[in-house]
Amino acid sequence: MTSTPAIPLPPCTTRPAEVLAGFATELRLADVPAAVRERARLLILDGIGLAFAAHAYDFAPVALGGVAKLAGSGDGSVIGSSLKLPVRDSALANGILIHGLDFDDTHIEAIVHPTAATLPCALALSEQRDLSGSDLLTAYIAGMETAVRLGMAIKGGFHHVGFHATGVISHFSSAIVAAKLLGLTESQTVAAQGIAASTASGVQVFLEEGAWTKRFHPGWGAVAGITAAQLASSGFHGPSRPYEGRFGLLHAYLQQHASDTALDSIGIELGQRWHFADTAVKPYPVCHFIHGALEAAILLRDEIGNARIASVDAYVPEKTLPIIAEPAASKKRPTTDYEAKFSTHYCVATGLLKGRFGLSELEAGALAAQDVLALAGKVACHADPETKFPEAFSGGVRVRLADGREFRKHIAVNEGSGHRALSRETVIRKFVANATMTIPEAAAKRACGIILAIEESSARAVAEALRSVASERSIRAQAVR
Repeated sequence: MTSTPAIPLPPCTTRPAEVLAGFATELRLADVPAAVRERARLLILDGIGLAFAAHAYDFAPVALGGVAKLAGSGDGSVIGSSLKLPVRDSALANGILIHGLDFDDTHIEAIVHPTAATLPCALALSEQRDLSGSDLLTAYIAGMETAVRLGMAIKGGFHHVGFHATGVISHFSSAIVAAKLLGLTESQTVAAQGIAASTASGVQVFLEEGAWTKRFHPGWGAVAGITAAQLASSGFHGPSRPYEGRFGLLHAYLQQHASDTALDSIGIELGQRWHFADTAVKPYPVCHFIHGALEAAILLRDEIGNARIASVDAYVPEKTLPIIAEPAASKKRPTTDYEAKFSTHYCVATGLLKGRFGLSELEAGALAAQDVLALAGKVACHADPETKFPEAFSGGVRVRLADGREFRKHIAVNEGSGHRALSRETVIRKFVANATMTIPEAAAKRACGIILAIEESSARAVAEALRSVASERSIRAQAVR
């Protein structure tokens, strides 16, 4: 039997695992510009707010119950919960909570959710080791830059072959975070990445049924990253070329897309140019690929009013069509919140009819609304000829009315991205709105203050503050009832 020849990669003059290991090992918080540190704190704040909000949804108690059955008790805090779990299990639980609503941040060019891929590991391990808030923040920044640079180098290739990029990359970013917090040497940090290459996973089959598995992906990456770093610290050997080696990550996962990568770009201006700071905070709780078209639909609502719509054409980046527009028949009638999050048809129809899209538009009653479903049935999706993808998630909508009039709107750069990044005040408002779904406003504001001053606390104090609101969450739930 003959072996399949490896697909040639573009020339790579560096060893990415060594480049990333050197960066993480040497990184000090003082090396990071103040504006970049502030951006990191805001991204952490956004992720924590979503973890609080997740407790309002069915998946959270189900997931936490399952994790608790497997894990038993421990010392690791779970955001907004009284649970105390072993370190890896608390990371898994927090990963599910942060990513569970798909409302968490995305780096547009990398097409990865970096906070979900990084923060669960940083919180859990820094708490266990009783490190400082500065240590936590430094490791988080190292993991964020790792996740984003890997995603940028891979150029969306994971999505093309059916892998969820965040599910894969979180194993490596978490390995970097864990290695930093454990004080691993550069060679041990290389080994940790090599070990993580054998655990990295996350397939996109959840798209078929709106299954819950995507929620689980980044937390599992945190579990794997902690495991990989601990093994490496004990001398466990991992391959030194996990990314570019023969049958390494790119060859094994990307197949024919492996040639369209740029691994050398990982090290360019590393430690000087902070790509993770460009990460976009989501204004809408749906797949980021849809945001341009959804924003266009919301803006058209005022122009169209209550006029009868005959047909709708939605324009999204061509490479995203298999994820957010196909198969059209099921996309037009989503039955779960997760199906709706990945349905351009449903999101655009909702935007045109309601002029908004928040978490309430994903509730069961909203999904069953006949006026929305009827309009979703009139939506046809097309490749956007004006797209700026992957620099932005551009999109547009063309609406034809029954009286023959036609309206168009195109969004070149989606809200939250690039020069349209959400302001500090807007991110804080989003945090409070999400957190107060399950905890009182006073508790949300206290948590906000702690996170935005994270360097002034210990990691345990931060974790305890985020966990201790569990009793207040119960009070809030009773008040809502």
